[in-house]
This record gives sequence, structure tokens and C-alpha cells, in this order.
Amino acid sequence: MAEAITKRRPPRHHGLSAKTLRQLERATGRLATASVAAMEARLPWFGRLTADQRASVLLITQAGAAGFVAWLRDSKEALKLTTEAFRDAPAELSRWISLRQAVGLVRLAIEVFEEELPEFAVNEAERAALIEGILRYGREIAFAAANSYAAAAEARGAWDARLEALVVDGIVRGDAEESVLSRAAALGWDPSLKATVLVGTPPSDDPPAVVFEVRSRAARVSRSVLLSVQGSRLVVVVGGPTDGTQKDREALGKLSLAFADGPVVAGPTVPSLAEAHHSAAEALSGLRAIVGWPAAPRPARSSELLPERALSGDAEAERRLIEEIAKPLEDAGPTLLTTVETYLESGGVLETCARELFVHPNTVRYRLKKASELTGRNPAEPRDALVLRIALTVGRLARARGIW
Repeated sequence: MAEAITKRRPPRHHGLSAKTLRQLERATGRLATASVAAMEARLPWFGRLTADQRASVLLITQAGAAGFVAWLRDSKEALKLTTEAFRDAPAELSRWISLRQAVGLVRLAIEVFEEELPEFAVNEAERAALIEGILRYGREIAFAAANSYAAAAEARGAWDARLEALVVDGIVRGDAEESVLSRAAALGWDPSLKATVLVGTPPSDDPPAVVFEVRSRAARVSRSVLLSVQGSRLVVVVGGPTDGTQKDREALGKLSLAFADGPVVAGPTVPSLAEAHHSAAEALSGLRAIVGWPAAPRPARSSELLPERALSGDAEAERRLIEEIAKPLEDAGPTLLTTVETYLESGGVLETCARELFVHPNTVRYRLKKASELTGRNPAEPRDALVLRIALTVGRLARARGIW
């Protein structure tokens, strides 16, 4: 007889009677509505949501209330039930509500439940059990929401990384400007920023570690960057000017510390990302040719590597050597050109050059100064002398081929 009575006795969960659980089930809609009303009254930003978004919050809150009752019935499945009840909520919420705002909604809903739940308890023991239950359930909800937001952030981060790699790859390959610009805009790149491409060797085989290193150094110099690891090379697009103030000039040097030991080459600074493929082409050409200049600075500008680039077959470097050096010297007249050629052939000895030309050394000095003003290269400097010599040689070869 006692066993039969025990079997017929309603089960009790968390110290709650079956009657209380049934009352809670019937009141889930009212509790959810009261929670949303409190959100509208206490949260200023909630009123700015659209009607559809507020309706979504109401449905999510109703699911949470129903999940609370189910959780009370079977606490062993608490985490599973909580996750299932809010499986779709964070994915939808994260589109228009931040994690901080979502946690605020959960906190406010828990407060409303705490205020409303005691009326369903038949005694003090059940009242205490309900309060304890909603606090524990709220904790599970908060953790579930945080995990979902974190997963969404990781997914967005992975997508952003793939999109960023596509942008940098498009710049390197010289893809259509519109496709590159639209993708860069999706990443938050300011289209009015100047752009400079840096290339070198990545400091690690671990891409996340490379990204962290580059971005942390870019943050220190307050620069926007786009980057991609392409096999054995690291390509970084740096936003902003790289000349002018000392701070601007030092930016590339500090960013080059994010690369592995070895050469780093910077292309020219272009007006916007739309022209960044020109900077990338010159930077990559410089990286291939920099082996010819062991004492090159780090980073080296692609314009400083014109002789090595020309010797490696870069037609653009040959064109610039002709237009910037050989042609201005020739246009200045045979006297100036002959003086520069004789000075270079004499090993940079002023007196020897003067004797060869039958002029006073001061005359040679004057002509060399004029040549330096025209070309930006001082024949008395060893590196500039090499550039002048290669430029004049390239010019002669181009003329012999009928190109110039």
C-alpha cells in the first residue's frame, strides 16, 4: 500500500511541487512580456530597435522562460537544454545587439523573474528554491550567450582574414580596382588613405602569430594595415604617408621589425589603395633584386634599388633610370654629360677628370653640382656614382636598340 502511494505521489524537482511547475508553464508568456516591458522602460537603446527586432527579443525571452521550466524539471540536462533553447538567439542578436547589451537584457530578464516568481511558490522553501533556480539558470544563459558571441566573433575573424588575403592578393596581381576597393571597404579601410606596400619574409610559420606581430607593431605607430602571408613572403599594405615628418619616415622602419631577419623592401607611396598594385609591383621587383646590394638599408625603398632591378631585367627600372637620369643629363648638353662620364671613368678623382677635360677643377665641381641638381644623385657618393653609371649604360643600350 505504501509503495503504491509512493508511486502515485507527484515528483518534486528542485524542491518544487508539480503544481508549481504547471503554474510556471502557463505563466511563461506573461513573464516574457513583463521582461520585455521592463526592457523598454529601463534601457534607452531598446526603444530604438525596430518592431521586428523587439518581437524577436520577446520570442527569445519566451523561449528562455520555457527553458527555465524545463531546466527545473531535469537539472542534469541543464546545459543542454539551455543551449538548445538559445541556439538561434545569439546568432540573430549578434547582428544588431552587442554582447554587452545582450548581457544587459539577460540581467534585466532575471530581475523581472526574481520579482514575479515568488507568487508561484506555495511556501518559503519553494520561494527560496525558485530564486536559487533562476539565478543558476541566468548564469547558464549568460555563459551560453557569451560562448555564442565568441563563436560568432571567431567566425567573423576567420572570414575577415580570408577577405583580407583576397584584397592583398588582388593588389599583388593587379586585379580590377573596384573589386579590391569594395573588399577593403568591407574590412573598414579608409579609401582616402595613402598606401605603401612592404614585402619581406614572415617571422614565423604560424600565420596567427604573424598577424599578431604585424598588427601589434602597426598599432604602436597608429597605422592601418592589410597583410597576407604568401608562401615564403609576407606582404603588408601600410596606410598613411611615409615621408614628410620624422614620425612618418620612422613608421616603415618600425613596421619592418615585424618581418624575419633579412631584406625588407618598400614600394613607393601611392595616393590611395586603388594604385597600390604599382607599389606592390615595385616592392616585389626590389625584393628579387636586393641580393645584388648586400649593404642595402632595412627597409630599402624600391627606388633605391633601380640599378639592381634594371640588371635583373626590370623594364620599369630601366625606364626610370633613363627618364630620371640619362635623359636629363643628355638634354643638358654634351658638356655636362661628358664631364659626368669622364669623372666616373677617372674613379671619382677630381684632378684627373679636370686634366682629361683640360679645365680647372672648380669647373668640374660646378658641372658635377649641376648634374646632381638635375638627377638627385651626387657623383662623389659611391652609391650614387653606381646609379649614374648604370643609368648611363642602360641609356646607351636603349638607344642602340632604338628604344630611346
